[in-house]
Amino acid sequence: MTREARRAPEARVRWFGLWDSYFVICYLVTTGLVFTSAVPQTARLIAIGALTLIVPWYAGIGRPLMLRHESDRRNGFFVGGLFVLFGLATAVDLTSAFALFAIVPMLMMSLAVRPAVVAAVLGNLLPVTMLWLQGGATAPLMLFVLLASLLGIALSVLLGLWIKRVVRQNREHAELIEELRRNREQVARLSHQAGISAERERLAREIHDTLAQSLTSIISLVQAADAEVEDAPAVARKHLALVGRMATESLAEARAFVADRTPASLRESSLAQALRRQADGLAAQTGLLARFAVEGDERPLPMAVNVVLLRAAQEAGTNVRKHADARAVDLVLRYGEGQVGLRVTDDGKGFDATEAERGAAEAGPDGGGSGDEDSGFGLRGMAARVAEIGGVLSVVSRRGAGTVVEVKVPLDGAAERPSGPSAPRPGTAGRLAEAADDVGLG
Repeated sequence: MTREARRAPEARVRWFGLWDSYFVICYLVTTGLVFTSAVPQTARLIAIGALTLIVPWYAGIGRPLMLRHESDRRNGFFVGGLFVLFGLATAVDLTSAFALFAIVPMLMMSLAVRPAVVAAVLGNLLPVTMLWLQGGATAPLMLFVLLASLLGIALSVLLGLWIKRVVRQNREHAELIEELRRNREQVARLSHQAGISAERERLAREIHDTLAQSLTSIISLVQAADAEVEDAPAVARKHLALVGRMATESLAEARAFVADRTPASLRESSLAQALRRQADGLAAQTGLLARFAVEGDERPLPMAVNVVLLRAAQEAGTNVRKHADARAVDLVLRYGEGQVGLRVTDDGKGFDATEAERGAAEAGPDGGGSGDEDSGFGLRGMAARVAEIGGVLSVVSRRGAGTVVEVKVPLDGAAERPSGPSAPRPGTAGRLAEAADDVGLG
């Protein structure tokens, strides 16, 4: 149980603890006054006995009813017994009327407002009624008791209304605390689910951009080596050497990914060097004419920017290899004033960018240029990565005219931006396996 859930009943019990103390003080004062009154001893004992019986009557019946804040027949039964005991004490000793200081609040807490006010008025009129019935009282005494009763009625009404307001505010406060507790639990649950969803998305993109693409390349190279193993064993060995190199690089990427560290290709080299190796690898795997160039003055970039640009180059290269049927591809890293950009251009068959964008929005596939029609983490995943660091991705393509993929990232504040969702980043094999299932590797 949360702290707020415990606070509401604790507040009610604490408030009733104060009221219990007040009730005990009223009982002791009233019985003390009765004990010293001038009535016969038998009358004093009867009055003290009736007042004392009010204590268990309140503790056993009245108090539980007041804590429930509900009214039924038991409330009327409790009030009736209270009047009987108070009337008996007042009939034998008028000094017992001081018990009204405790009885009126009990009436107000036990009944609804209107019945409670009526009962309080009757209770205040009871002493003057008893005095009148007994007879023998002088006119000044009767006037004094009557005025005291009228004053008591006014004070009782005001006190009763104040008590009702306090009780209502305490009940509303308890309800608000309970509602706050439920809302906080719901927010915590939704935040947890959102964090899990964002982390699964991040893991799926990482796997798609690293392991999935590497495995696709390895499969293609193994198939090429198998086709050349008899007729051109030297070419087959070249393909197998590339397979070994890609497997080693993929293993390093996987280890860095699980440990949530910097990609292996960026750990000991600059972004330009990593992109140059990416272009060389693409040329070695496909036979394309892959060129890489740097425009502007090369300078250090935030690691988040380096990772996004490297992943964008890897995804664009995979798209060219799998879909473009191109002869040449150019990678250009541009350092501008306050921004950095990456431009990947191929002379392949191109695709309908508008149709691909519509398909990705409606069904999740990446159209002709996604790089992986089954996973749905091609251009869409690249755009998500770029947006996380405040960049912009643009894709220009049409059938028969090649494709241009360009990423532009402003450098102002890029270093402070996180490189992924602000969710917890697990390092366990279980989360990795879940993300692998998301992209079809499970």
